[in-house]
Amino acid sequence: MKTFLTTALLLCAAVCKAQSGYMAADSVAMFYPDHFDASQHLPSPIFEREPAFCSPLDSQWQLRPTFRTEGGKSYASFSVGDADLYGCGEVYGGLKRNGDTVGLYNKDNGAYAAEGGKRLYQSHPWVLGVRKDGTAFGLIADNTWRGKVTLRSTVTFESEGPAFRVAVMEGKTPADVLRRLARLIGTIDLPPLWALGYQQCRFSYFPDSRVLEVGRTFRQKHIPCDVVWMDIDYMDGYRIFTFDKQKFPDPKGFNEKMHQMKLKTVFMIDPAPKVDSTYFVYRQAIENGYCVADSHGKPYVGNMWPGKVVFPDFTRPEVRSWWSGLYKDFMATGVDGVWNDVNEPQNSGGPDSTLPDDCRHGGGDGSAPGPHLRYHNLYGYNMIRATRDGIMQANPTRRPFVLSRANFLGGQRYGATWTGDNCSRDDHMRVSIPMTLNMGLTCQPFNGPDIGGFLDNCTPELLADWTAQGVYFPFVRNHACAGTKDQEPWAFGKATEDVCRTAINRRYRLLPYYYTLFRQTSLDGMPIMRPLFLSNPKDTTLRSEDRAFTIGSDLLVVPRWAEGKTAMPSGRWAQFRMEDSDDGHQALLSLREGAALPLANLYENTVDYRTDSLTVIVNPDASGAARGQLYEDSGDGFGYRSGDYAQYDILCTKAGRKLRLSLRQTSGNRRHEGRTLRVAVIRKGRLVYSPWMKGESVEAKF
Repeated sequence: MKTFLTTALLLCAAVCKAQSGYMAADSVAMFYPDHFDASQHLPSPIFEREPAFCSPLDSQWQLRPTFRTEGGKSYASFSVGDADLYGCGEVYGGLKRNGDTVGLYNKDNGAYAAEGGKRLYQSHPWVLGVRKDGTAFGLIADNTWRGKVTLRSTVTFESEGPAFRVAVMEGKTPADVLRRLARLIGTIDLPPLWALGYQQCRFSYFPDSRVLEVGRTFRQKHIPCDVVWMDIDYMDGYRIFTFDKQKFPDPKGFNEKMHQMKLKTVFMIDPAPKVDSTYFVYRQAIENGYCVADSHGKPYVGNMWPGKVVFPDFTRPEVRSWWSGLYKDFMATGVDGVWNDVNEPQNSGGPDSTLPDDCRHGGGDGSAPGPHLRYHNLYGYNMIRATRDGIMQANPTRRPFVLSRANFLGGQRYGATWTGDNCSRDDHMRVSIPMTLNMGLTCQPFNGPDIGGFLDNCTPELLADWTAQGVYFPFVRNHACAGTKDQEPWAFGKATEDVCRTAINRRYRLLPYYYTLFRQTSLDGMPIMRPLFLSNPKDTTLRSEDRAFTIGSDLLVVPRWAEGKTAMPSGRWAQFRMEDSDDGHQALLSLREGAALPLANLYENTVDYRTDSLTVIVNPDASGAARGQLYEDSGDGFGYRSGDYAQYDILCTKAGRKLRLSLRQTSGNRRHEGRTLRVAVIRKGRLVYSPWMKGESVEAKF
């Protein structure tokens, strides 16, 4: 089968070379340079399936690349005029990328200090362009070799490897292009519901009694939380897949105690085994020849937290299979999720803090052996593929959760991500918005920053503001570095604690809306957290707005520090507050005209979360109508794939002073009996509620 696949890919590439270009789908074109060498690029890690020939290139197709090779480098350039440019994934800076040069070679870049933050932990050779008339295009450089992209009136992808192919897509709107991108490169799987809750982390919580104390404090203080994370200090001498016998003497018992408090645990697994002949992971890697080789063919030895380490060669399917198998016993201790860190890969003291360019990878599954220069960007990508498979093998009835620092375009299929080692600084809080937005525009919707900042000491004001902003990000985790001040919600006293509790309460009440959006993005790839220009691509005043944003299409969020400073989308957006009083930190929320937004009652964890009672906030349009959606399933497992779910249209109509609200199930076999509903209308920024009423269809008089 593998031989057939490889032959087919090579044949396709040969045909394409002769044609130079073809249509791979509606409004999607593939272009090939002269002298395209399929063995140096295929199979592509980016595309979920190889883009097949559908028809000859449309004779009216305007946006075509210019290919050239110069000075041992390969280039593909596009003349895009005055289009506004976005994408490129994880990059420090504002929302618009015009004028930037973005490095495409994953780098451990703490504090975003090196290269102005224009080369970070992930590489995404993708550009979204929006023309002045609101039409849009997308550009993919199907290339894993070290490179960069320059975003000006001419967009240029540069590679230090052989000539590469590109994909170009067109759309009437940016949303059209993003959906075409998702069909090409795939979407995230629906995560477990608990992964959408608030999460607390530190480098590091130990011993186990300290972690339990953190969990108990959340419960005692009635601050919602679903996950506590373990960094590297739980390990025995930083040996991955082990537990320190003094710090975590009984990992299974520890995890059971956390579960009794209705808390999940996520543990870090780094990529590199410690050089130690008595250590089973290292011994297996050496004995089976599973390591990345140096230029002489011997296992390359680098340096990381444990000291001297070797690096598994994740390009090889047998190595990924071995790595997956290591998770069986590890997950059997009750671990719920896995965190893959420093997988750029980081190599302390190595060139560019990684492996030398001439290290060798074996390839496999149709990929040829090649240098680290080709496979560096895929190290984290292939690692989380194997991690995800291992978690699935260990717990086949549960949805896997993997968080990775390093990744590549297409890697959203395997794991979530965060924006790396930021700082406890006001500017890093603010820039986390456009960074997260551009990740969403790069088909990685499940992402967010370290709330409060990882490096340096947080302050009460910063933690309050950042939590009040951060609870709206798709991924919500507070994380602090070793040697810094504590920054749990209660760390700075009651005033800050109260602000954080209020913000986190908002997140949990909004879970019906967020979960519905996660379901939708798993189907079509549309971002959960969206820049304002997606709401009206023709409004050029929104193109640079990167302080305010929307969640889905209906909920507008303006951080309190940005009040009165943002461009605003057109239409009648109704501002509302979810609490009786205002603490001066909470983000300003507004509901789109014609929208109906489902809210849950307040729960302190997703184990207790229910939708038996729902509040629906409505902002009727001129005809008195409001619409929304609601998705429900078990919150974990895969029953939804065979129909164990319920998708509803939320419909609200007006008749005189009465509002009629109904939930109409449109798909799925799951039934919800005995629900109670109430309607909330927005009056002068306050929510006015109807009485609770039983049934899927109710009437309320206002």
